[in-house]
Amino acid sequence: METTIVKIEKPEEINFILGQTHFIKSVEDLYEVLVSSVPGIEFGLAFCESSGARKVRVEGTDEEMKELAAKNALAIGAGHSFIIFLKNVFPINVLNAVKNTPEVARIFCATANPTEVVVVETELGRGILGVIDGQTPLGVEDEDDIAWRKSFLRQIGYKK
Repeated sequence: METTIVKIEKPEEINFILGQTHFIKSVEDLYEVLVSSVPGIEFGLAFCESSGARKVRVEGTDEEMKELAAKNALAIGAGHSFIIFLKNVFPINVLNAVKNTPEVARIFCATANPTEVVVVETELGRGILGVIDGQTPLGVEDEDDIAWRKSFLRQIGYKK
């Protein structure tokens, strides 16, 4: 068994969702879920098929996001994993719809942070052990930090 770290390569502002599913049909179902969740959504989706032809299956509405998804999915190379790159939309806008897709077994992360995927490889193939999502906290928030957090959430429209 060999453990490796795969760094997600993406522009800083781009969010993504990394998960695991169980069926080639997931590619089309996730596509449909995403386009019906946010009108005009721009995204790329890639799925690592784990049997048969074992291809990285790709869908989406934005060529740049589709290329990012394919590149990162191939680097991770874990069977039945999927990655969705989102342009001009946040994971919170689509995450429940993605999680409620019948084939989706789990979500590892949904973030724009620098991320590393911990991958294990055996004779059979590769699997995701977990993710490193962002950096280690520097302390506990104080009153000024609380005020900033509350203001920020209102500024970006997630709280009134």
